[in-house]
Amino acid sequence: MVQDFKKFVMRGNVIDLAVAVIIGGAFGKIVSSFVNDIIMPLIGVILGGIDFKTLRWVIKPAVGETPEVAMLYGQFIQNIVDFVIIAFVIFMMIRLIEKAKKKPEPAAPAAPAEPPADIILLTEIRDLLKK
Repeated sequence: MVQDFKKFVMRGNVIDLAVAVIIGGAFGKIVSSFVNDIIMPLIGVILGGIDFKTLRWVIKPAVGETPEVAMLYGQFIQNIVDFVIIAFVIFMMIRLIEKAKKKPEPAAPAAPAEPPADIILLTEIRDLLKK
């Protein structure tokens, strides 16, 4: 069982997946920072100084020690922008990989196969009957 597990872990696909998850996590942090620190402040300035992190709809205001209940739709908008950027980058990477793959050359058309002997014989009989 240990040997089988060792074979499984050492296969290229598992290692590639592990590397992809680690790089994907780091890339997600970079995109989140890009959106939160660069994109959303610019959009906020364009829209009249809106800070998207503070946009919320208060359902129940805070009372004493009880915190408010609110929907943070500004954060939701930021997450949507994160997703769109990550999805676009992944789309572009897959497109680049597909273009880089070598396309197989089309096979030359094969010569028609020789018909079986009985078909040849029947064809000859047909031709003789036509005469």
